Amino acid sequence: MKTALITGAARGIGLATAKILKAEGWKVVLLDRDSEELSRASETIEDCLPIVADVSQPEEVDRALATLTEQCGRLDGLVNNAGVADFGPIRETNFARWRRVMETNLDGPFLMTQAFTELLAADGGGAVVNITSISGLRASTLRVAYGTSKAALAQLTLQQAVELGELGVRVNAVAPGPVATKLAMAVHTQDIIDAYHDALPLNRYGKEEEIAAAIVFLLSEKASFVTGQILAADGGFEATGIGLPSLRG
Repeated sequence: MKTALITGAARGIGLATAKILKAEGWKVVLLDRDSEELSRASETIEDCLPIVADVSQPEEVDRALATLTEQCGRLDGLVNNAGVADFGPIRETNFARWRRVMETNLDGPFLMTQAFTELLAADGGGAVVNITSISGLRASTLRVAYGTSKAALAQLTLQQAVELGELGVRVNAVAPGPVATKLAMAVHTQDIIDAYHDALPLNRYGKEEEIAAAIVFLLSEKASFVTGQILAADGGFEATGIGLPSLRG
């Protein structure tokens, strides 16, 4: 049975991905630093392995590797989904705030992929999917740390794909656009929601399950010759560039 490890799996896109993989016959390992949410999430997926760990801490990553190796003995897919969404003006982003974003969004995928490379390569080559963001492909206000971390993660994806491809390990990324997560809907005002709808060719937010489906595709054998790609699952947001919605009517 194929095994996948999903970080940031206690909620949102991570949990949605785990549920699809489980339905397709994978064994899923859920990793998150929020132990309470992780416990609740693991109750919704039969026979999953929950691991409480912070992906930004090397010693916790090593402990997660030891646990997965002992409990599962193999790894076919790694989804680096854990992330910190901290938005604010440049002048209000101090170095501690900057590092808090970078250590999870960039250090985490580096540490996790490096630690699990040998396990991924052991059975002829597994797959890694990094979760970047549309904010890493096009700049926006209030995202100096977040957007930069995601742009760097896109480049890390390419670096990993080039080097790990020699081991048979594929590495790709999914860059979600606006997604109707509980958190987003709680903090987005109606003005923001309307503005996103106007800016998106599909005129709506994405669903967690839609992003998860793209991730599962990249993990699957259907994408066996796909590596080093950044797939924007964004409703066409990136394609619109800076075009004004009023000119599209």
